[in-house]
Amino acid sequence: MSSDTNPAKAGHHASFRARVLAIVRRVPAGRVTTYGDVAVLAGAPRAARAVGTVMRKCRDPRVPCHRVIAAGGAIGGYGSFLHIKRDLLRAEGLEVGPTRVRRFNEVHWPAEAGARKSRRPGNPGSPARRLTLQRT
Repeated sequence: MSSDTNPAKAGHHASFRARVLAIVRRVPAGRVTTYGDVAVLAGAPRAARAVGTVMRKCRDPRVPCHRVIAAGGAIGGYGSFLHIKRDLLRAEGLEVGPTRVRRFNEVHWPAEAGARKSRRPGNPGSPARRLTLQRT
């Protein structure tokens, strides 16, 4: 049975997608995050490619997909419209070269992203845990 026909897997995918979109909506203008950061915050630290798939399929203008970039500041994908992603980021005041966001460490959201990767999943102070606690 494929995930398209398995209700349990379909629900899991919908839940992951909803978490990803909620996280990306929180990225402030003029800041960027990575596919990997979003995956960690969504509770699936090895799912950076899945985050990319959610971004690619998202057509909701309220979700700033252009603020999600590849690791280390590489612009990443945006379909065949990479120039649009670059222009959107520049319009928010970011310095963007042909393939990278300049001063990535200064505009990376959340600021504690580097520290987050070393935390254990059960750590009550971890951003993923705080995100869970904030839901009502």
